[in-house]
Amino acid sequence: MFQQDLSKPFIRIMGCTARELRDWLDRSLPGARLMKSAGDCDGNCEARFDDGDLRIEWLTLEPRRIALLTIPQLEVSFHYSGLAIERRRSIQNYFDRATQRGGG
Repeated sequence: MFQQDLSKPFIRIMGCTARELRDWLDRSLPGARLMKSAGDCDGNCEARFDDGDLRIEWLTLEPRRIALLTIPQLEVSFHYSGLAIERRRSIQNYFDRATQRGGG
C-alpha cells in the first residue's frame, strides 16, 4: 500500500460524492467522536480520539468523464494532530480500506 507522509497535512482525490463520504465516516473512523458539517457539496469532519485529532475537509470537484462514464470527485484533505505516527498510519490505513470501493 502507498505510504503517505502523515507528519503533515495532505490531499487526496476521492471518487465519491460528499454525501457518500459523510455516510462512510462513522464506519471508517471507529472509536472517534465525530463532528460533521451538514453541507451538501463541501464540508468537514473533526474526528477526536483519546490521543489526538484528525480534521478532514472536502471540496466537490468537477466529475471525471471517461467516455460515457461519469465519476464524482472530491478533493479531500487530512490534518492529523497529537497522534503518534504509527497511530496515524493505523487510522489512515483503516480509513482507506473502509472507503475503498469493490473491484480492486
